[in-house]
Amino acid sequence: MKKIFTPLIGIGLIWILPLSGMAQTSSIGQFSDQADVGTVAIAGEAAYNPVSQTYWIRGSGSNIWDRTDAFHYLYTRLSGDFILQAELYWPEKSIEPHRKAGWMIRSSLDAHAMHVSAVAHGNGLISLQYRAHANGITEEKQLPVDSAWVLQLERQGNRYIVSAARFGDTLQQVEVDTVDLPDTIYAGLFVCAHQPDRSETVIFRNVRIIRPAPPSLVPYRDYLGSHIEILDVHNGHRWMIYTDKGSVQAPNWTRDGQSLIFNKDGKLYRFSLITHQISLIPTEHATQNNNDHVISFDGKWLGISNTPDSSTSSHVYIVPIQGGEPRLITPIGPSYLHGWSPDGRYLVFTAQRNGEFDIYRISVQGGEEQRLTFSPGLDDGPEYSPDGKFIYFNSVRSGHMQVWRMKPDGSSAEQLTHDDFQNWFPHISPDGKWMVFLSYLPDVRPDDHPFYKKVYIRTMPADGGQPKVLAYVYGGQGTINTPSWSPDSRFIAFVSNSGMW
Repeated sequence: MKKIFTPLIGIGLIWILPLSGMAQTSSIGQFSDQADVGTVAIAGEAAYNPVSQTYWIRGSGSNIWDRTDAFHYLYTRLSGDFILQAELYWPEKSIEPHRKAGWMIRSSLDAHAMHVSAVAHGNGLISLQYRAHANGITEEKQLPVDSAWVLQLERQGNRYIVSAARFGDTLQQVEVDTVDLPDTIYAGLFVCAHQPDRSETVIFRNVRIIRPAPPSLVPYRDYLGSHIEILDVHNGHRWMIYTDKGSVQAPNWTRDGQSLIFNKDGKLYRFSLITHQISLIPTEHATQNNNDHVISFDGKWLGISNTPDSSTSSHVYIVPIQGGEPRLITPIGPSYLHGWSPDGRYLVFTAQRNGEFDIYRISVQGGEEQRLTFSPGLDDGPEYSPDGKFIYFNSVRSGHMQVWRMKPDGSSAEQLTHDDFQNWFPHISPDGKWMVFLSYLPDVRPDDHPFYKKVYIRTMPADGGQPKVLAYVYGGQGTINTPSWSPDSRFIAFVSNSGMW
């Protein structure tokens, strides 16, 4: 009987795991320690569940306000710029509407210390709270959204940005630049009961501490570290399953559900979801593979995009799924593979010909390529629907990069997304019902999909509809360039990025 990846615990159970079932060492997950800050009547506690990758924090304390704070704190020490991300849940009802939880960065563990905090209140209020001077009065900026349990706190030099959203929505933000914290600070998750004789419990999931790219980073020469993550599309829960100090990109999910295929340093690797072991896929002379690789619908073949020694541009090849001698399909470059027809007969790819990037189709036997798009500007990311009735792709023809689809012969193109984001790489679920795609913020050029940006992974019905956010990610190029759905349409695999701490 074949083993297929399944989550080890359901999200509903994550909320009610007892403390006794969690790791309780001095190092707690990504954090170095925990402490009660200020005067509390009931000692707080925190723990990490390595299976669900969630944090459980119980805290007391009268308030985080005025000149003095009292709360429980799960923290580490950070320096430089960073992005802190998490989603929080209150598993228990409470009579206290002003209980608080979220992210906090502090100059010290003193109760009167300077701080900047992303605060979620029990009554739904979301705010940026800050104390600009030790022993000073706490100030507040409220966000224009309530009950937004997705929280992000970012430091850019002396600029502090708090962002929040209800899960599924895009982030709203406020900021402050009048707090002069030291370079090395305390950073972590907190819980405050807002009543000294009570304690409150919070569950934090999808917790990420991210070191973003420095301004000096040179794309395609300098790289940040990579995390391969699994995302449950039903509830948004994420698991990090593999971390690499280098640039890992574009995981494909194999048809048997047992492995992911990704590229790194020009080579292709298989990651076993059963053993968590990595193995090289031999591709003989093809050693300059990029992140445009696709598995055939029958699971027997792997299409790759490789720059041969005799060229300076990418060409399309196919190779047996277990590896072997690649067979050249497109003798002309640049050509970037993105899709395989369900009947196994055709490949669709993006190619630059006569100064224009368009979508082309070609037989898996090679031969003459057929141009499918003719609009000026970039058309990219073509992928067949599982029933073979459509080719989905992204195009700048409307002025923004948007998701489109057309019939397999290139006719009857229709636009499916209509917003100000730059939307890339639509991938259709194996059951044909849903689409996921990558969304850059509007400040990114429509024809660019760079590394190391704040991006969304969004979903919508395959026939169109209102997109919803599935994941709030630091990534971009290499995050989800290729088809990455699990065979049962329950999960996707993707890559997020961060510098190593």
